[in-house]
Amino acid sequence: MDNIELKLSTFYILAFILFLFMKPASVSSRDHRQWGDERILTSENNNGDLVTNLPGQPPADFKHYAGYVTVNETNGRALFYWFYESITKPEDKPLVLWLNGGPGCSSVGYGATQEIGPFLVDTNGKGLKFNNYSWNREANMLFLESPVGVGFSYSNTTSDYAQLGDDFTANDAYTFLHNWFLKFPSYRTRTFYIAGESYAGKYVPELAELIQDRNKDPSLHIDLNGILLGNPETSDAEDWLGLVDYAWSHAVISDETYKTIRRNCDFNSSDPWSNRECGQGVDEVLKQYNEIDIYSLYTSVCFAITARSNDQSMQTVMNRSSKMMPRILGGYDPCLDDYATAFYNRPDVQKALHASDGHNLKNWSICNDKIFKGWAQSKPSVIPIYRKLISAGLRIWVYSGDTDGRVPVLSTRYSLSILGLPITKQWRPWYHEKEVSGWYQQYEGLTFATFRGAGHAVPCFKPSNSLAFFSSFLLGESPPSTKYN
Repeated sequence: MDNIELKLSTFYILAFILFLFMKPASVSSRDHRQWGDERILTSENNNGDLVTNLPGQPPADFKHYAGYVTVNETNGRALFYWFYESITKPEDKPLVLWLNGGPGCSSVGYGATQEIGPFLVDTNGKGLKFNNYSWNREANMLFLESPVGVGFSYSNTTSDYAQLGDDFTANDAYTFLHNWFLKFPSYRTRTFYIAGESYAGKYVPELAELIQDRNKDPSLHIDLNGILLGNPETSDAEDWLGLVDYAWSHAVISDETYKTIRRNCDFNSSDPWSNRECGQGVDEVLKQYNEIDIYSLYTSVCFAITARSNDQSMQTVMNRSSKMMPRILGGYDPCLDDYATAFYNRPDVQKALHASDGHNLKNWSICNDKIFKGWAQSKPSVIPIYRKLISAGLRIWVYSGDTDGRVPVLSTRYSLSILGLPITKQWRPWYHEKEVSGWYQQYEGLTFATFRGAGHAVPCFKPSNSLAFFSSFLLGESPPSTKYN
């Protein structure tokens, strides 16, 4: 070895030794900050929930997580979630919680994998296909199966299921959020929105109100900026009146049936069905809707055949109760259930999502009829909550697919009219890809928009339009009102 080689060798050895001495001590992952009565990690504490081997998943450049969050240790209550980071720059994007309704239907089965998530369950029930119009292009999307008994969510205490209602659901969802932030502490101060459809028209404002009330305690603060609601149940009397008026105006029922209902039904009554003529008139509405798809008037009836293969009539899924307004199951599309059910009951899928160990399987259904039929408490109207949230300065957008008969555009217009809000931007079309996508009107504190030709679950029918609308909502900008935006 000549002098040059010897000097180089000595240099590299000394450099390596110096590197070892100068290497910084590793930072402990158990670096704590105080928050309320809990201690949280400054680094994410969610590695066990990272989804890495989901069967049939298309390639993706973003992380997603699924698993359980305990909301009541004493009773053994735990809610199942699926969380998708934004496709780009998740650290700069807001956090959006999505809720489906029912009550009793799955946000994972509908919202995440039939509507707005990045992976849609394929029609053979064996795999997934990529959704080019996923909402996680614009936000970090969190889907929650709520309350217990929905999807994979459960309680080890049987009596919990008898108490399910609006307040129970809101309180568990609120607890879920705070406990979820323990897994994902970097999102605790993130700009936050809540979105949902159908019976989530009650869930979303109720949860928003709870957050607003408890935000008075700085240690519990969640940075809620607004809510987004699609074809939402809002006010029972107006929802029913809108359903009947819409059925008549769209030639689903006869003039005679319509007159019978308008003459005999007092939907503001605590028990409208005590009037026999009213009940018979509404039964006729449901009988005619049973011939088509109430959730989408103009799609082929063949889609609904498998969901009603036993000739189940609409009357049998309408819960009639003297304690609260009767309802028809909502947040539920009878056309698209079977392959989602097949997918989520696969052992390898449940294991990949951390819902089970892949051997002791959980029975997953897209809607739980027992929850719907046994719902113990429902607020007759959330309009007072709207007023409260508007006063608090939250962004509130409401949209309606205009071919939905279940919570039709008339129901929503009747409900919102109760607010009596001043108009700030008159009724006008909004555009997507140079075509009229619908119409919208802005009020002081609220924006209302329609989707032309969309049914109950709007993103199923208008995925590209929905993503563009969602983007406008997050930006706080009006929907595009010229063809060439």
